[in-house]
Amino acid sequence: MPTIALVNMDFESLDFERAMAAEAGVDVIVSPERDAASTIAHCQDVDGIVTSYGDFPSCVFQELPRLKVVSRTGVGYDTIDLAAATEHGVAVCTAPGYANEVVSDHAITLAMTSLRRLNELDASIKAGIWDFARQRPLGQAFGRVFGVVGMGDIGRATARKAAGLGFQVICWSRSLVPGRRTPEGYECCELEDLLRRADVVSIHTALTPQTHHLLDDRRLRLMKPTAVVVNTARGAVVDTLALARALEEGRLWGAGLDVFEGEPVDFDHPILKAPHTVLSAHAAYWSEESGEELRTRTMRSALDVVLGRVPSDCLNPQVLTR
Repeated sequence: MPTIALVNMDFESLDFERAMAAEAGVDVIVSPERDAASTIAHCQDVDGIVTSYGDFPSCVFQELPRLKVVSRTGVGYDTIDLAAATEHGVAVCTAPGYANEVVSDHAITLAMTSLRRLNELDASIKAGIWDFARQRPLGQAFGRVFGVVGMGDIGRATARKAAGLGFQVICWSRSLVPGRRTPEGYECCELEDLLRRADVVSIHTALTPQTHHLLDDRRLRLMKPTAVVVNTARGAVVDTLALARALEEGRLWGAGLDVFEGEPVDFDHPILKAPHTVLSAHAAYWSEESGEELRTRTMRSALDVVLGRVPSDCLNPQVLTR
């Protein structure tokens, strides 16, 4: 009977995955640790792996010759050596698009909460203070420019919602030509031009060597003192120490962050003490609806491969024809 290992999963209960496997006639084991050595030790006899945060360097694929698939509960795969997986004939699956709407909802919520200082107004009332003027200035959508950095599916969903609120939307992406417009009509800019003009800069680009600290101290200094930084993509796309300094020095209106360079965040990090921040614990991807879709699609991909079927969302489909 085929076996799937659930490695370093992000869910309190794994009954959902166990039920799907049982219905398909597949055994399940659980390996809770993230590191490669633990995965190698516990997964010698497994045909597939489903993981949230497990590390999969090349040694995992070298040491697990029976392995056919690694399916990750997310969109990114920066913890998986895709080239090594392909070399060893292991399919790598993700769940693209499952959270487009909820992540874009979260980005807009962070932006508006920061502009309206809702978390600070809430804290004042709970402290017994009824005086909104203490939190001024307060902003609005209409008349402001919303800059989207990275125009993949989530970036486009965010742009659509920002435009619907009354923002003027401009965008930058490596695949777009500055001076042209997207099919939706949004102006395409050079990154530096977007940073100079935008009242909200919302990050939606993947983390690559080229985008690591894309928003660094130099680029933060291009931004208006009335601008808001929002990041629901990957923490390291923003130099968070530089962002904390900009906030402390009053060079920005505020920031809304759902992702951090180290997670869980270091609770002594300066960004936690910086003024005018709205922070959430990597929650943007989750709603009850998106969570069910994510878990279903991720587990189904692993089951498809170990049972000899073709999965829907495979990053290296060439291995399936070997």
